[in-house]
Amino acid sequence: MISVVFPGQGSQKVGMGSDLYNRYKFVQEIFKSADEILGYNISDIIFNGPQEKLNQTTYTQPAIYLIGYIISKILERETKFFQNQFSYFAGHSLGEYTALTIAKSISLEQGLLLLKNRGEAMQSAVPLNEGGMLAVLGVETEEIKKIISENFEQTKCFLANDNSKGQIILSGKNKDLNKFALLLKQKKIKNIKLPVSAPFHCELMRSATFKMEKIINQQILKNPTYKIVSNVTADEYKNTTEIKELLIKQIESPVRWRESIEYMIKNGTNTFIEIGPGKVLSGLIKRANKDVKILNIDTFEDIQGINI
Repeated sequence: MISVVFPGQGSQKVGMGSDLYNRYKFVQEIFKSADEILGYNISDIIFNGPQEKLNQTTYTQPAIYLIGYIISKILERETKFFQNQFSYFAGHSLGEYTALTIAKSISLEQGLLLLKNRGEAMQSAVPLNEGGMLAVLGVETEEIKKIISENFEQTKCFLANDNSKGQIILSGKNKDLNKFALLLKQKKIKNIKLPVSAPFHCELMRSATFKMEKIINQQILKNPTYKIVSNVTADEYKNTTEIKELLIKQIESPVRWRESIEYMIKNGTNTFIEIGPGKVLSGLIKRANKDVKILNIDTFEDIQGINI
């Protein structure tokens, strides 16, 4: 049984999707439409950067979403890919919006505008470069929770992503993350600062939650055509009301990616296909279970080679 996953922030790279843009006229039209919907030239930022600009969440979120959407549309038009009976769709953070779009719960225009607003709200929740995220490697979730709790008064850090066995992402203000990184180093726990511009999925995003709550509740959603696993619950959405509620909660809630993958495997998934730039999710899934098959679809060559 096959499940499809869509990446989130951290997968962006300047030039992503350019081979598809150069090959397909209808892809050029999608990019043009996206520029018009967003009110700025997202195509230029994606193709020409600079990387520092693409890394700003205001641009990163609609950019990654757009590439995942375009790859899916090519698969829909050029292959029999979507004739498969998929078990689940899931997306990491903003990738959940891509999953909802490909599952026909929201439109391209809705997705782009939601992520434009979401990116701007999340970026403005904490001044640029005042907050960030830290990857912690090689330790279990419960151990990190304990270290966070014991040191919270000195270093206000938050568990933001439970990505896989041995990879946990923390959020916080940079001054606190730097102190926490030093503390981890003393404990001989490996950690790496991530190329993101804000501390996502924690209470520092509270103002973004307030802004997005009104916008999300105004949306008219359709029931998705595939089962979609929520980041917040690591369980499948039950209805459109719950989709709205959990997309609002998702802004401050930890991404329960490890548990989401475990849920899909427990319920029969033995093959995962990552659609979008990079192979970040594939690496996380491989850590969760070395026996599952993992495929990536990022480039034209990947699309041509897909055989499921």
